[in-house]
Amino acid sequence: MSLSINTPDDNLASEFFKRIVQMIHDFDEKLEQTHQVGMRLVSFGQAVTFHVTHVGYSDPSLIVFSGKLEDGSQVNLVQHVSQISFLLMAVERKDPLLPKNPIGFLPPR
Repeated sequence: MSLSINTPDDNLASEFFKRIVQMIHDFDEKLEQTHQVGMRLVSFGQAVTFHVTHVGYSDPSLIVFSGKLEDGSQVNLVQHVSQISFLLMAVERKDPLLPKNPIGFLPPR
């Protein structure tokens, strides 16, 4: 997948969102049934890992990642497109016998 920027609109959050969605989808397709997509974010001197449940955006420049921490706490991360840096990783599912829930992608707000 090419991440080159070709038009002025490519800097909008909606365009970053499309590329992030494709990356998450490609990563998830390679995972076994016992794992799901997780993210590790490093910010403010600490690392945070969470199970991704939704990704959304708000043009012109905000991306929103939603999910749950290992203890079940809900989290929302709002980042400016110029600051996005994350690691996609496989995390164990709570109940691998149930069908995988696809990550939801939110429309703009």
